[in-house]
Amino acid sequence: MKSIGIATEYITLGQFLKLADCIGTGGEVKHFLQERSVLVNGEPDNRRGRKLRVGDQVEVEGFGSFTIGTR
Repeated sequence: MKSIGIATEYITLGQFLKLADCIGTGGEVKHFLQERSVLVNGEPDNRRGRKLRVGDQVEVEGFGSFTIGTR
């Protein structure tokens, strides 16, 4: 499991996907979430504005599992 560190209270799912190198630009988020399965804490979620906080676990189809940590 890879760790993605954040220095703020939360990060949106769209911003996370950019940080995790799953997408190149924010403009790709909507299409990416329509095509790929994303689990947040074991539950399916495709809301690009979903707030992720330290301790959350994200699994992205084709990219693996991530945990949100602190920087």
